[in-house]
Amino acid sequence: MSETIHVVFIHGLWMHASSWTPWQELFEKNGYVTSAPRWPGEAETVAATRADPSAMNGIGIADVTAHFAGVIDSLPARPVVIGHSFGGLVAEQLHANGKARACVALAPTQFKGILGLPLAQLESALPVLSRPWLRNKTWSHTHDSNAKNFANGVSREESDQLYDRFAIPAPCRPLFQAGLANVTPRSPASVATGSERGPLLFIAGSVDRTVPASTVQAAYGIQRGHNSGVTEIMVLDKRGHSFPADSTWRPAADAALEFLSRNGV
Repeated sequence: MSETIHVVFIHGLWMHASSWTPWQELFEKNGYVTSAPRWPGEAETVAATRADPSAMNGIGIADVTAHFAGVIDSLPARPVVIGHSFGGLVAEQLHANGKARACVALAPTQFKGILGLPLAQLESALPVLSRPWLRNKTWSHTHDSNAKNFANGVSREESDQLYDRFAIPAPCRPLFQAGLANVTPRSPASVATGSERGPLLFIAGSVDRTVPASTVQAAYGIQRGHNSGVTEIMVLDKRGHSFPADSTWRPAADAALEFLSRNGV
């Protein structure tokens, strides 16, 4: 009897865990067992998280990684991890630390060692990074900023629908940690790129402003250069940062399934 493989989905900032439902349904139809755990402090529903996001105040990258490591430790075998944005960074960390057998990083936030971030990426983070008093607070996109910087690959109508359905406040601390990673010793935004690991796939969106394709390509270059494990990248045309959750999600999900199958996972 073949082994049943678990897939753990890890979302990023500003989207609720429930946004993974279509991916979970597709992967389960393809024989996987899936889960999409919430971040520490994230409430069960979008409405409840919006009503009181204070439980996420001060949550940082290390807290999220430790939380998901605990989830993985409760499973019978190492899973596949699929993460988006900061969830992609956490997925890379878990993968490098031997917690996962394979990883798919969707527009993952940059890790320490990636230099020269594009202007669009800096602009998208400016509403938080320009307000240092938000470091231990939460912040949420507005309909306007969501349409400009997060869901710019779809229509304004769809962006607003996506916001109304899934958008939540998120802790600001991870943004400050990633922004200062290259000048912070033992930064929590680091990835052990030389550690032995299984297959790793990066997927980027060509018009992403939150984590532009060039940032993802830089991560791919470092990972491939420092590790002999399978490392691949694809860039999806005309996709913004919301591509895992908006109406354009399916090609990325199909690519992830094909990658895992081709690499025996």
